[in-house]
Amino acid sequence: MHDLNSLFKPSDFPFVDKYLSLADIMTDRDLAALGDAFVNFVYSLALSFRKGKPVGSKLDNSTLASALRKSGLRKMLPFRMDRHRQANAAEALIVYAWISGLLSLREMLRILNSSERLEDSWKILLQRIAEGIKIP
Repeated sequence: MHDLNSLFKPSDFPFVDKYLSLADIMTDRDLAALGDAFVNFVYSLALSFRKGKPVGSKLDNSTLASALRKSGLRKMLPFRMDRHRQANAAEALIVYAWISGLLSLREMLRILNSSERLEDSWKILLQRIAEGIKIP
C-alpha cells in the first residue's frame, strides 16, 4: 500500500515547519481546507472497510466537533468558535499529522476502525495526534 510517507518527505511541504503550537495548526484556514478533503477521503475509506464495499461520504461537522471536545483539544481554541470552526480545527490537525509523517493513512484507518462508535474513533485519533506532535 502506497502512502505519503513512502512518496514524500515532510520537508517536501515547507509550510509544515511554520507552526509554533497545536493552536497554530488548528486555526490555520488553509490547512483546514486541505484537511476537509482529506478527512472525507479517510472517512470514506473507513466506511468502505466497515461495509465491505466502496463508499463515498462526507463526515458531518457535529461528529468532528464532538470528537474534538471529547479529546480535550477544544480548550486550546478561542472561546467563541462554532461547531463548523471546531470541525475545521480537527480537520487541520488530522491532515497535518499525515503530511508531517506522524501517522500514515494505514494507521489512521486502523484507529478509525478500532471502535464501534465512529465518534469515539475520531476522538482517539485526535488524542493520538495531539500526543505525537512535537513542535520545535
